[in-house]
Amino acid sequence: MFILNILDYSPIDEGATAHEALLHTTELAKRAEELGYHRFWVAEHHHVLSVASSSPEMLMMHLATSTKLIRIGSGGVMLPHYSPYKVAENFRMLEALHPNRIDLGLGRSPSYQIVNRALNETKGKRLSYEQQVQDLYQFLSDQPSENHRFNGLIATPVIETTPEIWMLGSSLGSAQIAAENGAAYAFAHFGKPSSAGVEAIAHYRKQFKPSQFLEKPKVMIAVFAIIAETAEKAEALAKAFDLWLLFVESSTPPPYYPSIQTAIKRGISSSEKEKVMQNRKRMIIGTAEQVKEKIMRTADQYQADEVTIIPNFYGANNRMEGIALLAKAFGLQR
Repeated sequence: MFILNILDYSPIDEGATAHEALLHTTELAKRAEELGYHRFWVAEHHHVLSVASSSPEMLMMHLATSTKLIRIGSGGVMLPHYSPYKVAENFRMLEALHPNRIDLGLGRSPSYQIVNRALNETKGKRLSYEQQVQDLYQFLSDQPSENHRFNGLIATPVIETTPEIWMLGSSLGSAQIAAENGAAYAFAHFGKPSSAGVEAIAHYRKQFKPSQFLEKPKVMIAVFAIIAETAEKAEALAKAFDLWLLFVESSTPPPYYPSIQTAIKRGISSSEKEKVMQNRKRMIIGTAEQVKEKIMRTADQYQADEVTIIPNFYGANNRMEGIALLAKAFGLQR
């Protein structure tokens, strides 16, 4: 049986504020811990006005302090935006204060180009993603290479434990990087649900090289999950999610996550229907038992060790209810 986790985007529900969204994330993390979920990750999204989680490290510190047992992680830190040395020190600080509870999920960054330019405005030569990953591993391993350009540089604080490292991706390229570096691999099924994902994970397992951080391959898949007490309510929440996805990809997205009422009132145009149908392939929708069955089938398809649900649907109370219903269906317990 696989491990079950949560990734939260901190959505700003219609009528709510970013402050309230972050408080909702905190309460969701506490509830996830009570229910028996293994990990609670937070996202990094820039220039998405309907999402409050732009700085996962800072939110992680707050969540780790607000909980006691559940692992807290990033899903993920977008490495091309940053210095690997700074990322190493941020996560060592987190791990120093909350040993054996911190996950470092790394991504290549799907953000807007203007975001990357703003975050790197004063930098000169850009490093390749592969080089950044290697640098980060060196700073976290305390085993510097004599040939490295920063040989002798130590990421502080020096601690006895290490954050658990996960490479995030949805392609053969990301699978290869994870395998070469001996990292756990989290596949974004919610982004590209296709046979290519199964092939990427098979490639990862075959090419995996043990590292000081991980002895054997470990696979997680992440899925959008909309869970409600009835199938009818789940479908209503899914319609609001349909609209949010359309909003996010539009030129003038509103600064909130649309409600069920807004989704009903606005509806979907004929030109949007095909996009909505494509997006529906990225979701698992239904009652807890229906979602459980679909998750188990998907996990078996990938031979996943862990499944991370993204309960990115409208309403803090709906999200709290959804994760509780699913925990009960899976028989989770702390």
